[in-house]
Amino acid sequence: MRLVVCVDRDDDLGRKAGVQGPVVGRAAVLDAAMKLGTADPEDADTNAMFAAVRLRDEIARLGDECDVVVLTGSPKVGVLSDRKVGEQFDRVLQGHPATSAHLISDGAEDEFVFPILYSRIQIDGVHRVHIRQSASLESTYYTVLQALKDPKLRAKTVLPLALVLLTLGIAAATGIIWWGVIGLAILLGVYLIFWTFDIDEALIESLRSASTDIRQGSVAFGFGLFAIALIGVGFLEGYNVTVGHPNDTPINRGLQFLVQSTVWWLVGSEVWESGRAIRRYLIRGRLPRTYPIATTSITGIGFTSYGILYLVRYLEGLQGPAGPSQLPLLAAAIVLGLALVISAGVLSQYFKARAQSSTAAPG
Repeated sequence: MRLVVCVDRDDDLGRKAGVQGPVVGRAAVLDAAMKLGTADPEDADTNAMFAAVRLRDEIARLGDECDVVVLTGSPKVGVLSDRKVGEQFDRVLQGHPATSAHLISDGAEDEFVFPILYSRIQIDGVHRVHIRQSASLESTYYTVLQALKDPKLRAKTVLPLALVLLTLGIAAATGIIWWGVIGLAILLGVYLIFWTFDIDEALIESLRSASTDIRQGSVAFGFGLFAIALIGVGFLEGYNVTVGHPNDTPINRGLQFLVQSTVWWLVGSEVWESGRAIRRYLIRGRLPRTYPIATTSITGIGFTSYGILYLVRYLEGLQGPAGPSQLPLLAAAIVLGLALVISAGVLSQYFKARAQSSTAAPG
């Protein structure tokens, strides 16, 4: 059996037409394409879905068993959208054990996820859909206006400009222009960090997951709250020890803050991962493969962090438990921590290789 796969990486189908992926079957894909075309006639994904149906019909006429499927990602293109595409494709392959697939693309963005599909099934071909445009649509002004209607592009281009104008305007109105420049630098820095690492989408996904956990009575929600509380305790412990030594040098106070806080943060991380592992165990009857990896990483980070912190205190000549006789112990802690972190990476690659080999074996 063959599959014709169309990928909507930014989930236009869900946002505009209210159709959740994966969409499987000729009739279902045609219906989804009609809904998306009605909601936004200019969306290229509509043409890609029709092209997928046409290719499916061509393969069927040749006598091969074939079906068509549309995979959807997330409006915030990145790690989360690609993960959703991979999970949907896994579900499709469970119900439709195909031996090969043809991929339909309407642009370079969707093709970024093709390696995810390559790792799961043999690919017989990639078909690109190009939309012919009239001369009037090719004007720069119209193209820019149409592009700015895309919420993703607006968030990446208009939002930073709006932050700059708003911050500088408020600073100029209150006569504190330098504070405005400082605040602007901090704002843009936070925005770039959130945008680079998809933190905003991770927060939204965490809130949705927490809402689901509450409704289902999942133990993960309780563990998550406890983990957040431990992280907060870590900040308070660090703050208290810093305020309690006002005459120390800034670097010593900073090191004391980290020494007091890090252990709470590490315990909170382990509690968080334990909650997720217990939830998976109650649902599937086995612990997730990521749990030993996460536990090993957290332990390794703990050894390395404390070894480095006490080593810095010794090198700066600060008072503390680190003396010349304890340098071998600090070096051993750092080496052990790095070894555990490397072991977690090796373990992760091992599990990935096993998963890929087990997926490729039926084909």
